[in-house]
Amino acid sequence: MVRAFIFIQTEVGVAASVARRLRQLDHATSVEMVTGPYDLVVRAEATSIDELGKLVLRPIQDVRGIIRTMTCPVIGR
Repeated sequence: MVRAFIFIQTEVGVAASVARRLRQLDHATSVEMVTGPYDLVVRAEATSIDELGKLVLRPIQDVRGIIRTMTCPVIGR
């Protein structure tokens, strides 16, 4: 199992609507609004790095209002 945190910066005023859309992704286990340089943090799980890219990262990139993402795979437990 591959787990990752995905930090997301959104356009001003759209973080809540982006969060609602991201919560619909099957492999997103949590979506939280945060303060700081990023607006949202998504925790995601997949069976492989390839699956993470196809089922989580690619759909995230299609969401309107997202400016930037940073994906941090979890390396330990």
